[in-house]
Amino acid sequence: MSPGDEHDYRPTDRGGRTDDPYSTLGGTRQTRTRLPDSDAGHPQARRPARNSRSLVMIVGVVVLLIAAIAFANRGGGSDDDASPGAKGRGSTGSAPTAATGTKPVQGKNGTIASGFAHDEQGAQSAAANYAVALGSAEMFKPDTRRSIIEATHTPAVVPKLQADLDAAYSPSFYANVGLREDGTPPTGLTFISRTVPVGTKVVDMNGDAATIEVWCTGLVGLAGEGATKPVTDTWFTITQKLTWTSGDWKISSSSQSEGPTPVNGDNRASTADEMADAVGGYGGFTYAR
Repeated sequence: MSPGDEHDYRPTDRGGRTDDPYSTLGGTRQTRTRLPDSDAGHPQARRPARNSRSLVMIVGVVVLLIAAIAFANRGGGSDDDASPGAKGRGSTGSAPTAATGTKPVQGKNGTIASGFAHDEQGAQSAAANYAVALGSAEMFKPDTRRSIIEATHTPAVVPKLQADLDAAYSPSFYANVGLREDGTPPTGLTFISRTVPVGTKVVDMNGDAATIEVWCTGLVGLAGEGATKPVTDTWFTITQKLTWTSGDWKISSSSQSEGPTPVNGDNRASTADEMADAVGGYGGFTYAR
């Protein structure tokens, strides 16, 4: 969140999020087909019984189809088994939304992934994980916010950014998003703030500098009976300028813009208790390209 926008959590250069509820499509739809009427005086002929030879051929085709699908989707543990989207032998590249197959980083800086590779994939993974951390509810707590900023940004920009954010997360700002003056939620309510990367894109890559866009959806609001700021979703794109610093990618500057935003679906909105239970029961991920 950025100051002045109750659904933005950090300073931006290109605007903040906007509310746009979404859901996946649901329900069933049935189609009824009416056969043409028979000609007058000519009753409709009965469909001839399918002979055993035709049945055997159909069964054979189905078996071959299942075998082909199984062969195409079979997995393996060796490096020669290219995962979907991975750049393998004879491959000309990977689909934009496909994973490369490389395992996520193993390092941790506090609760944030670290030790990203010094390449395009590493920069994209860093940008995705940093977007998650900067969009978390921990950003609303002074101590954890400072730790997140130190873990994700270059040392040169940390002091000023910390001061700016400490001033921005004021009692009036907390009140605007439904929190108490100290940033805690009212009794009986759960504050939710999550960012979920949908995809990443390399805008520019030049040695120790990279510009990465992270397309995200996010949840923010209060869950619980009597909440005046219910949980809503937003869609936005974060642009991060990363610098290779002390053996890892760090943010030197960032900005945020609205969308791309999909068309609303038709899922019913969950109750406040269901939302609170979901946030408490489902953990997050370590993202890798």
